[in-house]
Amino acid sequence: MNQAVGALAALAQASRLALFRLLVQAGPDGLAVGQIGAALDLRGATLSFHLNQLRVAGLIACRREGRSLIYSAEFPAMNALLAYLTENCCQGEQSCAPAAFCQTGDAA
Repeated sequence: MNQAVGALAALAQASRLALFRLLVQAGPDGLAVGQIGAALDLRGATLSFHLNQLRVAGLIACRREGRSLIYSAEFPAMNALLAYLTENCCQGEQSCAPAAFCQTGDAA
């Protein structure tokens, strides 16, 4: 439950939610910081703050490629959050739960 609370708290802000959705759309390859900033019209310290909040919550990861920092969604964490939120959906009936979680090569 604590991980779910932390993830939901990180997503409970418009810029961070937009940022996370952008990274989910980008897929496992992720996006460079400059691409994220340009797409969301976020600059410098503001962008760094939001990226860090999502990283600390375990929702995104960062890797270095040459001189670029590349951020990507942590799909296993996203899928775990979705599973936690829907585990008792419709009294345990699978018919109303999401049909499938995002597949990125990792088992969901």
